[in-house]
Amino acid sequence: MQANLLLLSPDSFRDYELVDCGSFEKLERFGQYVTRRPEPKAVWAPSLPESEWRALAHATFQHKKGAKSNPDERGTWTKKSGMPDRWLISYLHNGLDMTLRLGLTSFKHVGVFPEQAANWDFIYSACRRLKKGARVLNLFAYTGGASLAARAAGADVTHLDSVRQAVTWASDNMQASRLDGIRWLVDDALKYVRRQVRRGAKYSGIVLDPPAYGRGPDGERWLLGEGILELMSGVEKMLEKQGSFLVLNLYALGFSSVACDTLVSSVFGHPPQRESGELALKDSFGKQLPLSVFTRFAR
Repeated sequence: MQANLLLLSPDSFRDYELVDCGSFEKLERFGQYVTRRPEPKAVWAPSLPESEWRALAHATFQHKKGAKSNPDERGTWTKKSGMPDRWLISYLHNGLDMTLRLGLTSFKHVGVFPEQAANWDFIYSACRRLKKGARVLNLFAYTGGASLAARAAGADVTHLDSVRQAVTWASDNMQASRLDGIRWLVDDALKYVRRQVRRGAKYSGIVLDPPAYGRGPDGERWLLGEGILELMSGVEKMLEKQGSFLVLNLYALGFSSVACDTLVSSVFGHPPQRESGELALKDSFGKQLPLSVFTRFAR
């Protein structure tokens, strides 16, 4: 059975707005502050004139000269007076209440991927249906939006990322959200999964958002195309056969929603409630900006 193919965009994120996008950039409001940063998928023309982009943006990111072809290249932010380096926003929807600390990083990120709100809602609802204290594992967990959603629903959450600063940031988000009890790990995801499989560990929910490439805390090399099948095979061994859920999200260019769905179905079979598609943001003019592909199911 083919999965339902969806284009999901969060519709209840009051502290976030995609104001405009185009010419390989996006103009976004996070709380009371507006940022301007590169977006390689915004291949169309923006709706607002350049003068309004300049007037609205409190902070503008620029890559180093000659580095635009590499989206992971460092750059710098130009800030207007009064723009802080750090601030807080909230996400409140259907009982899920989270507070997230944002910051201007040298890699253009601000600490949240707002399109993931569609997955936060799914995770929160899935965990609410599980027994309290069900074990949930979040791999490549970054600043922890998915971890917070699972914990807010009563799950026993393990949050793993290879970057210590990201784990510290996620811990700050937990405290800001008035939550506690998340288990923090700085580790290589594939090594951790291998160990957990050998130990016979089981989880009721697994969330993973592997990058196209990266490094573990001890320099371990990760390439999505080389490691994803082994990783997913290990995840399949750890995930409970019934009363469980999975979320796989990919930002890697070249991986379509069909490829993501085929990968999951090749490992897990064909769960009847499987969904696949793209996570997107809709700007204030109605233009849709696709950002990642996902496959998820609850059984």
